[in-house]
Amino acid sequence: MTSFDPELSPRRAARAEAERRATEAIEVVAVAEKPAMSRRLQRESAVTAAGRGTRWASQPRETRRRVAVLALGLTVIAASGVAIGAARAGSDPAALAAPEVVAVIEGPPAVPAEGLPVPVLAEAPAPASRCDDPAFTSVLSSGDDAATIAAIGGAEAFRSAVASGIAPCISLSDPNRQWVVVNKKRPFDPSDYRPGDIVMPDGVRALKESGLRRQAADALTALVRGAADAGAGEIGYLSAFRSYTNQQSTYAERVAVVGVEAADRESARAGFSEHQSGLAVDIVPCDRSCGTLDDVAASSQGAWVRDHAWEYGYITRYVEGRTDVSGYEPEAWHLRYIGTDLAKVYHDGGYTTLEEFFGLPGAPTY
Repeated sequence: MTSFDPELSPRRAARAEAERRATEAIEVVAVAEKPAMSRRLQRESAVTAAGRGTRWASQPRETRRRVAVLALGLTVIAASGVAIGAARAGSDPAALAAPEVVAVIEGPPAVPAEGLPVPVLAEAPAPASRCDDPAFTSVLSSGDDAATIAAIGGAEAFRSAVASGIAPCISLSDPNRQWVVVNKKRPFDPSDYRPGDIVMPDGVRALKESGLRRQAADALTALVRGAADAGAGEIGYLSAFRSYTNQQSTYAERVAVVGVEAADRESARAGFSEHQSGLAVDIVPCDRSCGTLDDVAASSQGAWVRDHAWEYGYITRYVEGRTDVSGYEPEAWHLRYIGTDLAKVYHDGGYTTLEEFFGLPGAPTY
């Protein structure tokens, strides 16, 4: 009589077959999802897998059997779900028409023969220029500076239009206008320009016989009276208008004393000096007698001028710390007339050079 061997029973054989299939399914899924690895990672993974195999083999037989059966069951359930979904999609037209299904089947839409549409970007309209307005250009050509500034909308509108470049009809090189800018890059044209309305200021002590253009002279008279009324002391002036010839002599004298390089920081070459415009003046403090140019900065007159000159249309042209723009060392005594409207915007805006005020590049050298 043959004894019963549980290892050879049909039930045991079926369980072994289920375990084998479940193990194969797990390995197939693991291989399919496994990303590409470098050789080093493959070696490390192999060692890890070997360790796991050893631990798996050490588990009780009944535990391994249950895990295998569970994995097989999950695999069958997942496959059944996929089959059912496919069957429903095949029998349901609405499911076939679903966007996600169509996208998988049809792929991205074809590019039209004429190509993809190109977006059209509308260009921003160019800012309107007052130079296209005959009424404005008529006022500009009249030579009335105050009326021109008013016609464009005021001093800030004037400054902005010039600085932005939308008012090319307004020239900063015209020596007859109060807004002319003269520096080491912007000489007079013609180089020997001479204004025709030079007068001596009324009631102002002049150490040399040199005047100013009429508006600048009247403004200097008002400024000097304002300083006296405020108790700041008397203000006189050493020099105002200097012709091309006079500037040649002035510059040559400085070169003889300090050399060309130093002279260029202290004095302008002929044809490049603001004094030639008739709109610049070098003031000095006076008390019975008058002091020197170097006395202005520390004087009560100099302090008052720094705070109030703009009210009379004057600015301090060369200030501390802006030599890299103006090209000149600080000159507390050098006042430049630009008119009360522009001077107010200059002061309120905190500007320190005419170059930045009108959006011009600096002029540190010739």
